[in-house]
Order: sequence, then C-alpha cells, then structure tokens
Amino acid sequence: GSMDDHVGLVSQLFSAARAEFSRLEHFYFHNCVYERVWRSNSGRSLEELPTEQVLRTYGKNHKLIVVGDASMSPYELAVAGGSVEHMNDVPGALWLRRLVEQWPKAAWLNPVPPERWRWVETIGAIRGIFGDRMYPLTLTGLERAMSELSGRRRAAHR
Repeated sequence: GSMDDHVGLVSQLFSAARAEFSRLEHFYFHNCVYERVWRSNSGRSLEELPTEQVLRTYGKNHKLIVVGDASMSPYELAVAGGSVEHMNDVPGALWLRRLVEQWPKAAWLNPVPPERWRWVETIGAIRGIFGDRMYPLTLTGLERAMSELSGRRRAAHR
C-alpha cells in the first residue's frame, strides 16, 4: 500500500537496528495496529499474534518504535469496523492509546516528509495519540527519537 515506496528505507532501518539493539522484537501491521499483528509480512496469516498477547508479554521497561506513514482513512482510527481489511471490534485509535499506555517510552517514525504531515488528517491524530512524538524517518529524526526514548529529550529539537 502506501508504504511500498518506503520498503528499502525501512529495510535499512531494521538492518541497522538489529546491529544496535541486543534485543529487538518487531511486528507488522497494516495501516493501524488492531487486535492482531504478525511477525512476517509475507506470511502474515500464518504468524499472527493477538495484540493483547504482545501487550502482556513485554513490560513497561520496553520501548515502542512504530514505523509507518500514518496515512489511512480516518475511519480506521475513529470507528469500530473502520479497517479496510477486516471487521475490527475496536477503533484503531484505542489500540494505539493502549500501546502508548503500556510503553510510555514510545516514538513513531514516519517516512513521509514532515512538510506533508499537515495534509493528512490521520498523521495529526496519531501525533496527538503519541504525545507529539512522531519523527521523520531521517538521520536527524532518528537521533531525536532515540534521544526521546533514552530520556535525553531536548525541547529545543522538537
């Protein structure tokens, strides 16, 4: 979908992250996190995990980094049944709030250039859910996100 143009960049990010972090778990989702995530994008129906299980498995000492363009129909965030893939019982925004509550040290990395963020309603909504902790998927954005996650956040860089 809308992330297709960013596959190469995100693959580079994951390769670098594996080299930097001693323990890295990653999961895939489409547009928004709902009741299921998966470990492999190619075999997602075979490797689905309930999001509730992920929430129970990883404690508050973990950090959350979401990578996505945050570009979707506003219905996917706002209403039950708004997903484009399945009949979700809970709106996507509620799932995102649950993630941020579970992992207060959270950041969203967005490959869409920041000057275009104001054009997409859902980018603004997700930025709000994440407490304005959305960063561009650039070297500077990564530095700012890592500073946020490590507790070295500098207001001047916001």
